[in-house]
Amino acid sequence: MSMKGFVRWTAITVVLLSSLIAASAQGALSGEDGQAAPLDTKIGQMLMVGFRGLTVDETSPVVNGIRHGHIGGVILFDYDVPARSPVRNITSPGQVKTLVARLQRAAKRPLLVAIDQEGGKVSRLKETFGFPPSVSQEYLGDADSPERTRRHAAQTAKTLADLGINVNFAPVVDVNTNPGNPVIGGMGRSFSPDPATVVTHALIVIDALHEEGILSAIKHFPGHGSSRADSHRGFVDVTDSWSSMELIPFRRIVESGRCDMVMTAHIFNERLDPAWPATLSTHTITGLLRRDMGFQGVVVSDDMQMGAIRSCYSLETALSRALDAGCDILIFANNSVYEEDIAARAHRLIRAMVARGTVSPARIDKSFERIMRLKKGLLKQQ
Repeated sequence: MSMKGFVRWTAITVVLLSSLIAASAQGALSGEDGQAAPLDTKIGQMLMVGFRGLTVDETSPVVNGIRHGHIGGVILFDYDVPARSPVRNITSPGQVKTLVARLQRAAKRPLLVAIDQEGGKVSRLKETFGFPPSVSQEYLGDADSPERTRRHAAQTAKTLADLGINVNFAPVVDVNTNPGNPVIGGMGRSFSPDPATVVTHALIVIDALHEEGILSAIKHFPGHGSSRADSHRGFVDVTDSWSSMELIPFRRIVESGRCDMVMTAHIFNERLDPAWPATLSTHTITGLLRRDMGFQGVVVSDDMQMGAIRSCYSLETALSRALDAGCDILIFANNSVYEEDIAARAHRLIRAMVARGTVSPARIDKSFERIMRLKKGLLKQQ
């Protein structure tokens, strides 16, 4: 073969291989052999779980759930709260990278691998494990230096990308209306009491994550900054303390077109819904977030095992209401309580709701479509 012919043959081969890879990726997202994904798979894509273990293998329950399409995402933690143990999923960069790679290999579709790496007190990747130091969002907001925020956000994004983690549940865009708030202001998680400052720094963080192919989730909709209690522990009512000003960061970030996901809060606000907390509220999610603000991306719940949900509602009621409200991904972090079979139980309950007609197949399809669009974005970064 002549050199010219060899070059032409090589070019054609590259094009064909690229087409095959793209087709394979597309097939993995739409369904086996290009067919529509089965209902069980669609439901599985809506479930994100936490698990125990520094490593996994073929016998691990989480791997089994991922392989069979009943789990679409995982969330990593450094500390095991129910066991009161400092050993959970993270001990070193090399260990985390290997863990994530093994989890990803078990998935037929791209697996969402998430973490809460906000900076400061809410950092799962700590210096003691060999990761770069981080600062709180409050520190960055007080400094009000876009360049400083950009530098810290870029370091976080690079760290996550190197590990294979593709979702950061950050930035927090709650407005610091109550500095004594035990779970937001009191932990330095808010950029500022000024909504405009929150927006400025949150967008810098989102852009830095996107530059490394990391998805973000702004939280906690419709605003957790004014609360006087911690929704991890139980029912939280912000009816008398919440202000519509707390919606400004969410609205502006959605309008920017750079919003991947919105995480809900488990707070109750009678002015928005007289019956249900935000995660379970059709008025709040479908009405306010989707219809009024125009957000068409993925809505992810906060941990469904937190006290504000678990102590007030049965699992079936919580699932039914969250789906009716418009949540696309339901998190069971397994770090308030630990329930090894929670993904399987949630999957069975949702499957039964569809069979009874209390949840329509079209409702599941809508969430599946949103999640698949999100995951296609991950493939483009590879």
